[in-house]
Amino acid sequence: MTNPFARFERDILLLFTTRIIRLFAYGFLSVVLALYLAAIGLDERLIGLLISVTLAGDAVVSLWLTTSADRLGRKRMLIVGSALMAGAGVAFVITRNPTLLMLAAVIGVISPSGGEIGPFLSIEQAALTQLLPDKQLTGVFAWYNLVGSFATALGALAGGWLSGALQEAGSAPADSYRAVIIGYALAGLVLLLLFVTLSQRVEVVAPVVAVKRRLGLHKSRGVVMKLSAFFALDAFGGAFVVQSIMAYWFHMKFGVDARLLGSIFFGANILAGISALLAARMAARFGLINTMGFTHIPSNILLILVPLMPTLPLAIAVLLVRFSISQMDVPTRQSYTMAVVDPDERSAASGVTTIARSVGAAISPALTGLLLANPALISLPFFIAGTLKIIYDLLLYRSFQAVKPPEEVKG
Repeated sequence: MTNPFARFERDILLLFTTRIIRLFAYGFLSVVLALYLAAIGLDERLIGLLISVTLAGDAVVSLWLTTSADRLGRKRMLIVGSALMAGAGVAFVITRNPTLLMLAAVIGVISPSGGEIGPFLSIEQAALTQLLPDKQLTGVFAWYNLVGSFATALGALAGGWLSGALQEAGSAPADSYRAVIIGYALAGLVLLLLFVTLSQRVEVVAPVVAVKRRLGLHKSRGVVMKLSAFFALDAFGGAFVVQSIMAYWFHMKFGVDARLLGSIFFGANILAGISALLAARMAARFGLINTMGFTHIPSNILLILVPLMPTLPLAIAVLLVRFSISQMDVPTRQSYTMAVVDPDERSAASGVTTIARSVGAAISPALTGLLLANPALISLPFFIAGTLKIIYDLLLYRSFQAVKPPEEVKG
């Protein structure tokens, strides 16, 4: 007898698979990206500016893809995003010209943080929400983030060790990092081929109602815009220390090589994945908003403490403790956003909030580049990031503690 849910299960498995491949590629690239840019002659100011341009370009491209996905087709937009990811990787391989690199960063999809970038997360979340009952959503998003964090960890380890092994074998540093970027471009091509096989069940079930929309939103526009403002503040703070910049800081401060950097961020992302999984249990007991706030504030205090550590082992230890609780707000945030909007607004809602994060994050790396260029200020990004993220936690809790998602109201 044919299993009526087989196609649903296949699509869910496929979306988890694309998440793993994509996050592996992001982690693979993030550890060496700033080192590569430095190796081909860019200084700290240009590196910070290019990362900012990358995030700004992502916001523009993703805005159109995600807010159009429910109308023009989620599958189609995922395929376009994959092509942009592969194209950006190719462009970074073939040119050293800063202007051309920035152009590729604007048009394409490059992840300097090791975390999600581009339209993928928003559209996949909307598809998963459609394929799953409300009660399972936070738990599935926790696993979705767990496998993503593990994939980022393995990617960071592989990128650091591959470039280190190539240098040991006689390759120039720039050539060893370029090999990693080629792998990133290939991952984009693999994603494109996988997204082609998604079924129509990932699309909006009912015809999209002809209502007045802005950015793909109608009834939920107010709450989405308010959430977006808070998420933008969080991302603005966090982008002062995105993973590629943090790796560069460890390299500058303690002389850490690519292999050890890969190992550090392997451990960090493994712990982040476990923290995301624990979030589902905490959310079931304390609620989504409470879990977001109560776990995020301690992690940001630890972020502030990292540069205050006098030795490399202590700095690594504090960083790892921080990552062990840092991602508990992620699946809860994703689940909450999907729960408080209508089904035909989910891609747009996730897209707008994700893009708000990209916009918020776009300015910070350029400012960090200016700070890193001054040896006396290289630790300041950690203090700024932690403080701004704590302010975000307090504002979010104050504004949304009384707004319950459907499963908490029913419960």
